[in-house]
Amino acid sequence: MTMSEQKKLAEKICALLSAKKAEDILIIDVSGKTTLCDYFVIASGHSTTQVKALCDHVEEKLSEEGLEPRRSEGTREGRWGVLDYGDVIVHIFNDESRLFYHLERLWEEGGNATVYKD
Repeated sequence: MTMSEQKKLAEKICALLSAKKAEDILIIDVSGKTTLCDYFVIASGHSTTQVKALCDHVEEKLSEEGLEPRRSEGTREGRWGVLDYGDVIVHIFNDESRLFYHLERLWEEGGNATVYKD
């Protein structure tokens, strides 16, 4: 997948999250910082129920396009769901967990983070 395709996937995921009322959606380009992936998408849901629904929605819609996550973790508990699409890893937090882990602080550096606005 090219960097352009990876960015488009990250933006598509953001649009899917936004459609289900996720908040504080952020794309962080981590391509120069780790070999895990090239982009993180980070979003928040207000409750464990919403976090689960957001994870399910992204997984369902991308599956319809033939994209399956390599792995998923925490999606049933609803505190911090992770969907690994290879070049793009999606982190969906409830409000409390996002504040506690604050991934942005660890990965954001200068201009590598973009707030998603639909």
